Amino acid sequence: MNRLLKGLCLALGLIVVLAPALLCKLEALLSRRNEMFLFWGQSFALAPGLPGKYLRKCFYRLTLDSCAMSCDLGFMSYFSDRRARVGPRVYVGFGVSVGYAILGEGSLIGSRASILNGGRQHRHGPDGKLTGFDPRTCQLIHVGAETWIGEAAVLMADVGSHCIVAAGSVVSAPVPDNRIVGGNPARFIGKAIDDIVPADGDGRPGGRVEAFQGYAT
Repeated sequence: MNRLLKGLCLALGLIVVLAPALLCKLEALLSRRNEMFLFWGQSFALAPGLPGKYLRKCFYRLTLDSCAMSCDLGFMSYFSDRRARVGPRVYVGFGVSVGYAILGEGSLIGSRASILNGGRQHRHGPDGKLTGFDPRTCQLIHVGAETWIGEAAVLMADVGSHCIVAAGSVVSAPVPDNRIVGGNPARFIGKAIDDIVPADGDGRPGGRVEAFQGYAT
């Protein structure tokens, strides 16, 4: 019964977002602009509760490069680049801004985090004035599978799989797999997962031991 109700909610969500999604597709075909995409994405970001979660995932399913229907996109969270990709079981908390990024399977993005389009979005022109944002200069940011990004963290570089980024950290350089990092700029703290545990007495293979439990988000 739960599966049937969930399927019905997804079908209704797709019907509701179909017209806005088609407008966004038309915008992408006719221009390089993304005002329509941002307007509808930010509008659905304001939809509260469970209906809002279904509307957001349905809208981005039809407008992003890819978006798994098993994701969970929180209230006031939105994507600013239609080339983004969202993997299965991704969780995005409250008030998250995501640019040109790939969110790997099972990754958790804490509330108020920001995933930017790299760290070189503006430059000074010959006249000394700062240039406007140019989408062609965007850097793809990859968040690896099973990685936990803490609350209010800022990402300007890739983060590997099975990582933990502490709350409020600023990631300005790539983070390898299986790392805990924190601070501004983010620095190595430890391993997120210890080595594989040796086989136990009856010959069964051991499992992973978590090197760190409950890092603040």
